[in-house]
Amino acid sequence: MITVGLDIGTQSIKVVVLNDDKVLARVQTFSGFDPVKSVQDAVEQALKTAGITKTDVASFTATGSSFESSPYTATTVSMMGADAKAATTLFPKARTIVDIGAEEARAVKCNENGVMVDFVVNERCAAGAGTFIEAMARALEVNMEDMGTLSLKAERASPINTSCVIFGESDVVSLIHKQEPKPEIARAVYDAMADRVSSMIHRLGVNPEVILVGGVAKDVGFVASLKRKLGVDVLIPEFPEYAGALGAALIGAAKVRVNKK
Repeated sequence: MITVGLDIGTQSIKVVVLNDDKVLARVQTFSGFDPVKSVQDAVEQALKTAGITKTDVASFTATGSSFESSPYTATTVSMMGADAKAATTLFPKARTIVDIGAEEARAVKCNENGVMVDFVVNERCAAGAGTFIEAMARALEVNMEDMGTLSLKAERASPINTSCVIFGESDVVSLIHKQEPKPEIARAVYDAMADRVSSMIHRLGVNPEVILVGGVAKDVGFVASLKRKLGVDVLIPEFPEYAGALGAALIGAAKVRVNKK
């Protein structure tokens, strides 16, 4: 049975085509100014990659902050529910799932059956999300892709404000003027972000195994800082940015099976 999961965010769209337990295609595109067309284009590209057509698809399931932009979807699922389903499928012992995207961070707590029992969201503050890294990289005049490896060269972190992107950027500029080393400023950025995210996780309780998903999970600087703050290992799937779309596809498949009974 073939199902399609869509994670439609404010900055990017992720599509996963699933045939039972096998992923046939993964596609990521920018949301752009016309998100409906962007979703259509992403789905068409994913179906082409998978070598199938829309008539082969048993269900389309959408999640993400802009899930209403999907022209295909008959079912939707919360971002927390999609994260929980994907993480517990990939890591059956998962108890805490952390998802850090471009503009939002969230954490989900699961029980021993992989069922979500609680969650917390960072209330759309970009200081706990990927936008924070992007803004600080601009202030440092460093490519965002290089921030993580740069931070790993630091032995300590310079102090910066963790409460707001604007205040944080002002602190970074001040540190630059004081000629603080860039690696130490970069580490400070990640430590500040990890402080905010770890405090959010502690509201749920740190329950291993801890799984990190979302685009920021690919950033070695943030991963290192989060591990230090939590004091536990953090597991990351091979394609962390596609967790939401994968979870949506899996949930869509489960609903189709139930409806067929």
